[in-house]
Amino acid sequence: MSLAHDAQLTVGRATKAQRPARTWPEINNPAAWAVAAILLIMPLIASGFFLIEIFATTLILGTMALSLMFLAGYGGMVSLMQLTIAGFSAYMVAVFGVSGNANISLGWPWWLAVPMALALATAFGTLGGALAVRTEGIYTIMITLAIGAAFYYFTNQNWAIFNGHTGINNVATPHFWGVNWRADIPFYYVVLAVAALCYFAVEYLSRAPFGLALQGVRDNPRRMAALGFNVNAHRVAAYAFASFVAALAGVLQVWNYRQISPGSVSVGACIDVLIIAVVGGITRPIGPFIGALIFVLLRTFALDFLVRLGLDGNRFRLLIGLGFLAIVFWSSDGVIGLWQRWRQHQRREVSRSGGGRGHG
Repeated sequence: MSLAHDAQLTVGRATKAQRPARTWPEINNPAAWAVAAILLIMPLIASGFFLIEIFATTLILGTMALSLMFLAGYGGMVSLMQLTIAGFSAYMVAVFGVSGNANISLGWPWWLAVPMALALATAFGTLGGALAVRTEGIYTIMITLAIGAAFYYFTNQNWAIFNGHTGINNVATPHFWGVNWRADIPFYYVVLAVAALCYFAVEYLSRAPFGLALQGVRDNPRRMAALGFNVNAHRVAAYAFASFVAALAGVLQVWNYRQISPGSVSVGACIDVLIIAVVGGITRPIGPFIGALIFVLLRTFALDFLVRLGLDGNRFRLLIGLGFLAIVFWSSDGVIGLWQRWRQHQRREVSRSGGGRGHG
């Protein structure tokens, strides 16, 4: 809970920082074009392991964290139930679709099971948000964390729907147009397309009237209410949109691993999503994907490194926690904040050196 409390303070500082206006989309940014090109040709330069376990997993976790970033960065609401919503969506895909647990799954085709899962998960997250918006600060974190913990214990103990602690295995993935969409390359492009759509949707909403009103609610809810805006309605609508984004990530998650179990929606995993968002930065949509890449790299390679040293592999979380505390200590906006600070320092140095030469 101390990490969550530190994250709440970090979110409060970061969301108060004013950023210069930007055009959308940022078509004049060479770095953005370079990253987009690399992501598009990634199957040509990466093996199946890196393509799925590193990059596809990064995009999935980044999309989950993006839903939290939208709430925290633009709405000032820190939610710890975004992974829970994604897990609920994943469970619904397994329950309504086809899996190895024929006594539980209903056997619907994926094109019926997925829309049903998205609708139910969005409704679930919206209801949770309707409860959370009645509180502020640490109490919002407590309510969303309580929802996540309750769902974890419910799935762990319920056998009729969720198959208890065993979970649901061998979940079927889409096959159509003669393509196995869970094969490495097709699945990577599906994940990339969903992540890109969610990213641009958040970018667009941040500049749309709804997003601007939500940011006004974040900064001064009393004034917005005095101007005639329904503060709670805007917040609940933000939870609905964020829930849909998290639900999309949940569908990709269950297709990725072909199974879902209570361990996937544990309290620790819920906090991991918060850490990902805060480490990357919660004022820009690219931040969660940066944080997800750092998290996945640490989880993948630090685990092997610790095992080779004869240490418990689970201690990789200690490294993640130390990195989280260090980044929060040095920057209120994660890695993005550190990058912006470095660029400002470089610009000042260039300006000073240019001014010195001019003076001489």
